Amino acid sequence: MPTKLAVTAAAVLLFIPVLFGTGVKAVVEALFGSSPNTTVDCTTPIADIPPEYCLHYLSAAPNCPGLDWTVLAAIGKVETDHGRTTLPGVHEGENHAGAAGPMQFLAPTFDTVIARHQIPPGGAHPTSRYNPHDAIHAAAFLLCDNGVRRRDLRAAIWAYNHADWYVDMVLDQAAHYAEAAAATGDCNAIQAPNTAALTAINYACGQRGLPYVWGGDGPTEGGFDCSGLTTAAYAAAGIMLPRTAQTQFDAGPRVPAGKPLLPGDLVFYGPPGDIHHVGLYIGGGKMINAPTFGQPVQIDNHRYPDDDYAGATRPAASIAVGSQY
Repeated sequence: MPTKLAVTAAAVLLFIPVLFGTGVKAVVEALFGSSPNTTVDCTTPIADIPPEYCLHYLSAAPNCPGLDWTVLAAIGKVETDHGRTTLPGVHEGENHAGAAGPMQFLAPTFDTVIARHQIPPGGAHPTSRYNPHDAIHAAAFLLCDNGVRRRDLRAAIWAYNHADWYVDMVLDQAAHYAEAAAATGDCNAIQAPNTAALTAINYACGQRGLPYVWGGDGPTEGGFDCSGLTTAAYAAAGIMLPRTAQTQFDAGPRVPAGKPLLPGDLVFYGPPGDIHHVGLYIGGGKMINAPTFGQPVQIDNHRYPDDDYAGATRPAASIAVGSQY
C-alpha cells in the first residue's frame, strides 16, 4: 500500500448534466474521463469517504481504463456506506442474497473475477471479498468486464445490480463525489467543471478588493454591485446574463434543490420575486461576491446563519459538454 494518501486519478468529472435535468445518459458520457488527470488528496476529506477507502478507490480505478474512481466510490457508498454499515454480510457472513463484504460480492462472482484478474498486493491472504482493498479492486475489474471496456458504463453498473434505480443512484452519487473532489473554494487553486465556469471564476477572483458600487459594472465605474460582478464574470466567458439578480435567477437553468453545487454556479438570496443578492460559487462552500456598501468584492461562505438562500443556477450548462479544464 502506498505511504502517501494522495493519488493521481483520471478524470475528476468534467460536467454533470443530470444535476439540472438532462438525464443520466450525459453523466455516463462525462464519467469516461474527458478531463485531464487531477491529483486527489485523500488526506483532505472528500464528502463522507473514509481516507483509507478513498485511497482504495483511486488505486483501483486504473485497473479499468476509462473508469472514474467516483463510480467505485459511489458503489461503495450505495452498497455499504464504505463498509460502515453493520448489516449482515458486510464484515462477516452473508446477507439474504448471499452477498458479502464492503462491495457486496456474491462468492461465485468474486471467485470468477479473481480467477480472471490478478488482484494487486496489499490485501488479504488469501484474497477476500471482506477485505476493502481486494473487494474494490475486484469491483473495478468486474465493471470493466461488464461494460466499461465497451464504453457502456450504464450497462456495467446495471450488471452489478440489476435495477435502473440503482444505476441512477450510483451515477448521482458519483456526480456528488466528483463535485466534492473538485471544489477548493480557493482563488489560488481554481478548479471548475468546464472552461466557461473556470473563466468566470478567474475573472471574478481578479476583481477582489474593488469597492461595492450600486449599479457598478466594473473598474471603469469604480467597482461592482453583486449582479454587475456576475454579469461581467460570465461576459468574460462569452455568456451574456441579464443584468439584475432577479432576472439572472429567472434565466436559470436552475440547479434542483438538494443537488450539489458546482464551481461556477450562481447562488441567490431573497424571497421569490424579490431576489436581492447573487454570488458566484467557487467550491468548498465559498462564493465570491460584491456584498454591500462598504465591503469590497471578496470571498464569503455561501450559506450563513439566518440567510435567505433562494437557490442556484448554472449559466455554463448550455456550453459545458466537451469543455476542458
